[in-house]
Amino acid sequence: MASPEPAVRRRKPEAKDSSASETEQQLPLKRVQTLSSSESESTSKKTSQPVKKPKSKKKKSKDDVDEYDTANIALDALRVISFLFLASCGLSYLVSNGETFFWGMSNPPKYLTKAYYKELLQGPIYLTPAELSLYDGTNPDLPIYLAINWTIYDVSSNRRTYGPGGSYHYFAGCDAARAYVTGCFAEDRSPDMRGVEEMYLPLDDPAVDKHFSRAELKEMKKKEREEALKKVHDGLKHWVDFFAKSDKYRKVGYVKMPKGWPGTEPRRPLCEAAAKGRKVRKIPGQKDE
Repeated sequence: MASPEPAVRRRKPEAKDSSASETEQQLPLKRVQTLSSSESESTSKKTSQPVKKPKSKKKKSKDDVDEYDTANIALDALRVISFLFLASCGLSYLVSNGETFFWGMSNPPKYLTKAYYKELLQGPIYLTPAELSLYDGTNPDLPIYLAINWTIYDVSSNRRTYGPGGSYHYFAGCDAARAYVTGCFAEDRSPDMRGVEEMYLPLDDPAVDKHFSRAELKEMKKKEREEALKKVHDGLKHWVDFFAKSDKYRKVGYVKMPKGWPGTEPRRPLCEAAAKGRKVRKIPGQKDE
């Protein structure tokens, strides 16, 4: 019989020191508590210091704000009105060429009149010579019209000159383009310009013309007529431009001439005053007297 195996004594596990383990477990906690306590101390220090509150501006009452805004608005309005008043005075002085500061011009420019804008809306008028004659200034209820080169202008702003008794009354109520060149106001109240160039042509004189050959005389007369026609054109254009560019007289329309005019009327002779201005052609080498 086999002998029994000797009993092996098992050693009990050594018990850890409970006090040490507790110390190890409590160490992190103490550190946390220590950290927390230091933070709490710093926080308490901060909170213990008196907190400075921002100084609050004294709020204005609603009445104060309304009074302030009202005063500023009134001041701004006064500035704008003053500026507009001074600008208006300066512009009036410039437009009136120093006549007035307050737009009270005796002869305002056409763009400052109601009739000017009325004309723009209505368009030009067309009058026959007979209809145009009614606007010669004898009727105070009608404007004064004159025409030049078939264009009608309102000259009512200068009744003293173009009205009855005025120095240029001959031009009112008609197209007197011929008279503007010849200077014969009473005789040439017509737009017919045929023959007006003769006032600039020299008179034919056999005693003088014999000094030229037939070819020379023909060429000379051709050149003289061209120069005379140019003088008539320039003389009429001067007055056409005068009325077209005038600020006092506005264009209102055109003259309706009869069909076939001026062939339907006899050719007008040169008026006496214009004919007197003609001179004899010069002899070659002759000096001016």
